[in-house]
Amino acid sequence: MFTVNTLKTLIFGLGLSLCAHASAATKSDEAPLLLIGASFANAKMPYFDNLETPLNGIAINSGKYLSLGNALIREPRLSGHLINEGQAGATTFDRLTCFPGPECVGPGWEGYEKLFTKALSRVTSFSGEVSAEYIVIIRGNDCNHPDAFGIPMAETSECTIEQMNSYIDTFVSVANRALDAGITPIFSKAPEYDAIDWETLRSRFNWPWIISKENYETFSELRLNRLHAEVPDAIFLDIWKGFEPMSDGLHPNRKTMQRAAKRIAKAIKTHRKQSMK
Repeated sequence: MFTVNTLKTLIFGLGLSLCAHASAATKSDEAPLLLIGASFANAKMPYFDNLETPLNGIAINSGKYLSLGNALIREPRLSGHLINEGQAGATTFDRLTCFPGPECVGPGWEGYEKLFTKALSRVTSFSGEVSAEYIVIIRGNDCNHPDAFGIPMAETSECTIEQMNSYIDTFVSVANRALDAGITPIFSKAPEYDAIDWETLRSRFNWPWIISKENYETFSELRLNRLHAEVPDAIFLDIWKGFEPMSDGLHPNRKTMQRAAKRIAKAIKTHRKQSMK
């Protein structure tokens, strides 16, 4: 025999079920998110023809690392639809690998123009329709260390302003290509220099030098200033606020990465609502 309370409970439960079903249906139709970048975006080194790969194909922390791509898939406010064309170790430009050296060998890494071209192809139909709405573009290894130049490490030194601007040109170009395809770019401020244990990173690989605080902050400021000026329709975030590294000194720990994914998800939801007004 049904009581009033039992009936209310059943109705409430049915309502929750219908809401959950509607939410699941909405997420099933949600546009895929694109992601390009280096190891913060994707934990794996790329493989090329004949199973050739830089650094023997190693994954960050032997696979025990939550990349931003995997954190975004797990973020409950997003659908889990993700095209991740990031490459651990990448820079904005194509380059050989020069570690441990002294010679540089290839194939190495693909630059951001190629990574974006790959990501875009995944979401473009035969009729030319693009299903993606947003792309997260994460800063790579440019200027960070002597194996980020594609030339013998002994010939490298800290980036000049001219080099920085050349790398930023690629960020601007990729962002504008995305906008032309109807995709909104998402950029983030870089982690604070002092939040990363650069000396641990340098010692681990026995590199002759590592980026200085002055050079890092100059590049970070120049990059954001130019992007704000030249790609004003992009979304700008600080996803690495409160950055905490893993034991390797560089890569974000699990908590940091989960927070970053949540901030991206929140920004996308907010931007979508504003766009619908």
